[in-house]
Amino acid sequence: MKDLSRASRTAFTLIELLMVIAIIGILAAMLLPALAKAKQKAQGIYCMNNHRQLALAWRMYGEDNGDRLVFASEDPTTAATFAATAPFTWVTGTLDMNPANRSNWDPEQDIKKSPLWKYCGTSLAIWRCPADYSKVTVNGVATPRVRSMSMNLYLGGWGGTDGHWGPQISNYHIYRKYSDITDMPPTQMFVLLDMREDSIDMGNLCVNMAGWPNNPAAYVFWDLPGTYHHGACGFSFADGHSEIKKWRDPRTTPLLVMNGYINDVFASPNNADIAWMQERATRPK
Repeated sequence: MKDLSRASRTAFTLIELLMVIAIIGILAAMLLPALAKAKQKAQGIYCMNNHRQLALAWRMYGEDNGDRLVFASEDPTTAATFAATAPFTWVTGTLDMNPANRSNWDPEQDIKKSPLWKYCGTSLAIWRCPADYSKVTVNGVATPRVRSMSMNLYLGGWGGTDGHWGPQISNYHIYRKYSDITDMPPTQMFVLLDMREDSIDMGNLCVNMAGWPNNPAAYVFWDLPGTYHHGACGFSFADGHSEIKKWRDPRTTPLLVMNGYINDVFASPNNADIAWMQERATRPK
């Protein structure tokens, strides 16, 4: 016959079980922020590695092509100039949220036609920040977008031109060759950066140079940089190094517009983040 009194003494009571559950909950609450922080750090390292590899591909293309740089975007002046410059543009196609636009989700459409592709080790991953979770729904399937990186407009410009956008662009150097970068150290000129999923479109990011260097009241955004790393952005530079830049001004990091596009053209006077990007984008002619 079983000793019921002994069995009752060795079993957990309801209160004891609740205490164990509460302790597990407290430990989980303590550990989850640390795990999230570790994940963010790992994604930042992965992103910087992607930037270094793509910047290396950019540099190798120049070395194999008479020091010429790829264009940041096609020359949109006419259909003829667009077609003539597209083969020498680092990436063609315009991203949006339309599933019918294959540039969003099909690497065969643009990325594998890029002049940099053969220098990328056939890696699609380096074109996208690991913390970019943007997707488009294609035939009922949520499909990741192919690119989150854009190129500094002043490296190659719109098919080698300033795009006719006015003095805030045309008064500044559009660099056509690597050897043209003599007015600022390559360590300080950014080549590529992450862009927000609700701002990225063509292959370039244009830093509006209005107000540089001593009129911060005139600062303006024409594109918004990425914020994938807890309010920070991945960058690569012309010397091959990469880094994560933490944004300081909240106007640089407005709330994300999910599955849509944000207003990314607006005045932002005295914004230190614009000053940082201007200092690393180009110099006056």
